Amino acid sequence: MLIEHLNPIAFTIGPFKVYWYGIFMAISFLVGVYYLVSAGKKYGYKEETLLNGVIAVMISAIVGARLMFVLANYPHWFISDPIQVFKVYEGGLAWHGGLLGGLIAGNIYTRKHGLDLARLSDFVVPGLATGYILVRIGNIFNHEILGRMTGFWFGRWPAQPIASLIGLVLLIRYFKVEKKNPPPGYQFWSFIFYHQILRCLIEETIRENSLFALGYINEFWGIGLFTLTHITTPFVLLLAYYYIRKSLKQ
Repeated sequence: MLIEHLNPIAFTIGPFKVYWYGIFMAISFLVGVYYLVSAGKKYGYKEETLLNGVIAVMISAIVGARLMFVLANYPHWFISDPIQVFKVYEGGLAWHGGLLGGLIAGNIYTRKHGLDLARLSDFVVPGLATGYILVRIGNIFNHEILGRMTGFWFGRWPAQPIASLIGLVLLIRYFKVEKKNPPPGYQFWSFIFYHQILRCLIEETIRENSLFALGYINEFWGIGLFTLTHITTPFVLLLAYYYIRKSLKQ
């Protein structure tokens, strides 16, 4: 397969290796920050305040995403190889952990500085969608997040491109909805809602991942039920739905 010949390292600078995964992640951050700051300034928020908030949220999100990934996949690293826990640039982040970490930091920061968390959360969506598109491409270079083998002519499900397509669809949806001037908070929580549905029903079902419950695998269709994400997604959907309804009542 072509993926087996892709080099995860883009280039080296002396002893330092720069990974494609890290490059795509950095691009995602830059796109997200640019949009957030540009949109926030239109509502009178100071650029410095927004940038400081972005830094706090990003650090917390990365820490949460990495810890969740390690806990779910390689908990023994904490004891046997703790340095590996910090190697974020090599890949390995969990969406739910990043969401939790980012929300905690965002809530604390906006309360402290008197900012509108709901409105600013909406401005984060383009960065999240872009990140999902590009980071999944980075997963291709890292030879990870593979799809299951099927009995079809194409063999293995192209899980990473499919996930990137999900991000692209949600990014397009964001700008279409934005033209209707939705209430603060709606864009963010509706993004979370639809992202989780699509990820759970499509990406997670065809992804070659460990099963958490039941253990059903259809080798011809290349699908597996149920992973840990399958089990936890309904709770995220309920949370997102609650805040969607709350935003629409404003």
